[in-house]
Amino acid sequence: MYQHKQNIFFDLDHTLWDFDKNSALTFQKLFKSHDIPLSLETFLEVYAPINLNYWKLYREEKINKEALRFSRLDDAFRALNISVTPELINILSDEYITFLSAFNHLFEGTLEILEYLKPKYKLHIITNGFKEVQHGKLQKSGIAPYFETVTNSEMVGVKKPNRKIFDHALALAKADIDASLMIGDNLEADILGAKNMGMDALCFNYHKAKIPDGIVAIKKLSELKQFL
Repeated sequence: MYQHKQNIFFDLDHTLWDFDKNSALTFQKLFKSHDIPLSLETFLEVYAPINLNYWKLYREEKINKEALRFSRLDDAFRALNISVTPELINILSDEYITFLSAFNHLFEGTLEILEYLKPKYKLHIITNGFKEVQHGKLQKSGIAPYFETVTNSEMVGVKKPNRKIFDHALALAKADIDASLMIGDNLEADILGAKNMGMDALCFNYHKAKIPDGIVAIKKLSELKQFL
């Protein structure tokens, strides 16, 4: 279906890099080092939807990075009736960013599909993640050499789904929009963001969400071989 493409743009978190698993391991490390008596499972159940909501606000330019990093933790601890000082929240926030890229679990089939695609296409990254973390994720997980360019939202000043980040990525890659494909997990940021500016997109629907008609989706990265 997309064999004519020349440039493949991947999202990083939740698409290649297993954010949920690595984030959980990071929090486990922090809770242990700071003697926070809280079940990781209980915390994540509350934190996960709060974090998603703050990332949506961040994408929509309604909050800045500092507010996201502090408030998602503050709200989660408050919801759990756990008393944590603002000073400790700031420490946890900083250490979370520091240690997150120390854990580098990739989704099943990531290395295999990158090996498969690399000889055929030019591969690129478009990410909304914090610049100080994303470079470490790519390097420490061993997948950096597969990618020709990396476009980060903080480089451009806007976030997916804003078309400016896609325009920047295309220009950086010297890629034609008709010969490019976006692959990501987030329907709003990755898929609709790309399609709304004329780029074909394919959804990595590992979370098995309901996908609107007309959007191509896969549940495993290995399924990309059917399309590329």
